[in-house]
Amino acid sequence: MIRHFALPDLGEGLTESELVAWHVAVGDTVTLNQPLAEVETAKAIVQLPSPFAGVIATLHAQPGQTVAVGAPLASFDLAGAGVETDGAAEIVGTAETVAAPAESRTAILVGYGPAVETGARPTRKPRLFVEPESRPAPEPTTMPIASPRWRAAPPVRKFAHDLGVNLDRVSGTGEGGAITRDDVQHALSAAPASVRRDTRIPIKGVRKATATAMVASAFTAPHVTEFLTVDVSRTLELVARLKAKGTRATLLAVVCKAMCLAIARTPEVNSHWDEAAAEIVQFGAVHLGIAVATPRGLMVPAVRDADRLTLGELTDAIGAIAAEARAATLAPSALTGSTISITNVGVFGVDAGTPIINPGEAAILAIGAVRRLPWEYEGAVALRDVMTLSLSFDHRLVDGEQGSRFLVEIGAILADPASVLSVV
Repeated sequence: MIRHFALPDLGEGLTESELVAWHVAVGDTVTLNQPLAEVETAKAIVQLPSPFAGVIATLHAQPGQTVAVGAPLASFDLAGAGVETDGAAEIVGTAETVAAPAESRTAILVGYGPAVETGARPTRKPRLFVEPESRPAPEPTTMPIASPRWRAAPPVRKFAHDLGVNLDRVSGTGEGGAITRDDVQHALSAAPASVRRDTRIPIKGVRKATATAMVASAFTAPHVTEFLTVDVSRTLELVARLKAKGTRATLLAVVCKAMCLAIARTPEVNSHWDEAAAEIVQFGAVHLGIAVATPRGLMVPAVRDADRLTLGELTDAIGAIAAEARAATLAPSALTGSTISITNVGVFGVDAGTPIINPGEAAILAIGAVRRLPWEYEGAVALRDVMTLSLSFDHRLVDGEQGSRFLVEIGAILADPASVLSVV
């Protein structure tokens, strides 16, 4: 019996995903939940395990191709694997999402078939097979998968594709003549210096999602940006003392802690404009979005209940989600639900900016680079560590007085952190 596996709804409200790589080939015998393919959504790279135990009969897409949700990805010959069948065909188009093992922190989708003990609690209920008598399965359009003259691992193929290198013209030096990343890089370097080519980069994945969200935010929310330059010498001294004592602390974590404390006094900045309900929603919790630059583009994972975390816990949480974002191992759920955001442009040597509000939120804070500058201190001029804060807020939700008070409150905490911060 032939069964077809369709691209599932990955729970992000998306209608398509890009196929990054196959982990199987036509003719391979696979087991239930064996890694089948990797797909890239607008927010994460997700691994799709096999929903069947059987033989791969057909692969319906190639790496780099965008596949619509519900479109066939692979066909399985269950009879070829010795599975008893009735000769009918079925199509699977959904999957249940389960929590990732703690050691991998990767979103894993588990397909259908016999129940498998995973030790993880499902967050969505699976839909059942569509039986032949209730709805005839469509006959998928088969796209032949070309057999290239070269051999290269999926990451190497993607690396070559991104650089515009034709692998037909690359000689492999790896085991069995396989093409390696070094081979691709050498081929690129060996190109004639006089040949200068334009590079065309497809607008997709994180870049496409970010562009859509930022345009929608910029032309929907009336942005106002205010700036405040603060003497953060005492904050840096505090961080240094805590580190010397073995306490986990960073400047970014202290600013995040200051934001959470200031939100308690200015809750308007932690809110949402609900157009459909004609309501302003003031969030009861602070889920702090941390803007992270990754090789795939800008991502904003959320630190849940940031207002309940100590400085050490905030430091750990920020470090963990930033590392996972850069490694593309974040679960899609980690990239949704933030209520207010922060971005650190100072790490790039930038003093200030006008950050665009994350869609659905009321404000975003940008922290600039720390500069050693002459500054008024205790009635005299001294060299002090100075930093500029940039706050953009939605003027429908936050008045100028409220935004200013929030920004000044953060600045006051950073100027004298020991008086207000709990570091237990």
